[in-house]
Amino acid sequence: MRHHLAFFRQFRQRFETTGAIAPSSGFLARSMTRYLAGRKDEPVRVLEIGPGTGPVTKKIVPLLREGDRFDLVELNESFVQILQNQFERDPAWQPAASFSEIHSLPIQEYAPEEKYDFVISGLPLNNFPADLVESISDSYFKLLKSGGVLSYFEYMYVRPIRKVVSRGDERVRVRRIDEIMQGHCDRHRIRRDRIWINVPPAWVQHLQLREVTD
Repeated sequence: MRHHLAFFRQFRQRFETTGAIAPSSGFLARSMTRYLAGRKDEPVRVLEIGPGTGPVTKKIVPLLREGDRFDLVELNESFVQILQNQFERDPAWQPAASFSEIHSLPIQEYAPEEKYDFVISGLPLNNFPADLVESISDSYFKLLKSGGVLSYFEYMYVRPIRKVVSRGDERVRVRRIDEIMQGHCDRHRIRRDRIWINVPPAWVQHLQLREVTD
């Protein structure tokens, strides 16, 4: 409940970057971690972008093992503190603390030494300027290994409805975002899940950066 209240306060103060009135449901979090749950035995690198108060992180942590690497990129300092407290105090999170790190910076500025097997994003792309969406989505694929999987969610029918009802600059913005993200889906999507038990209902998109073969 404390996390729900914290999330709602941040939503009221920073709608553009929080993007929802409540944390993601367990059903959505389970879908977001679908491919991580099916991981192979070798160590993996996992990146979560925009974890918020950690509803998806809560599903990620039990799937991690010694030898893995888990990085989280979160701009909101209130959420960063909540996440840090979870790693320090929650017995379910503590086993992953030694190989996990929270980074507070824009994802476009994040430059790790190695790429990731799994990128899981909770960023509210539909709230952002189109140029920012293009930059962020390009970063997703720059951070993925060949064969890696990107999972992100978007609320059902938000862009299709906005494309019809919005006017002027807002219509241009929404249509451009739709072109950007649909282009990525056309090239890379391997699955789309419908999550009805969420506020609001959502799609989870799973995209794979195809392995390059000679």
